[in-house]
Amino acid sequence: MTKAEIAKIVHDRVGLSKKESGQIVEAVLDEIKKALESGEDVKLSGFGHFMVREKHARRGRNPKTGDDITIASRSVVTFRASQLLKKKLLGDER
Repeated sequence: MTKAEIAKIVHDRVGLSKKESGQIVEAVLDEIKKALESGEDVKLSGFGHFMVREKHARRGRNPKTGDDITIASRSVVTFRASQLLKKKLLGDER
């Protein structure tokens, strides 16, 4: 699903113009991006939890040459689905 498809769904459900719907979707995604860039977690009730995790530097191996290399430390965004979303995906509607 793309941002444009999400904006169309917002347009269809809420009745705003397509331009306004697109701006709302863009604004929401920008705020999520800003929060993650500043190291904050983003929790969306009933959907899931986005968080920034630090991965430490580690030893690795170049698959072409077989040489040992150091993989640099970095930040990654992870997502953990909510229990409600997991139940819906598994078809468990209890």
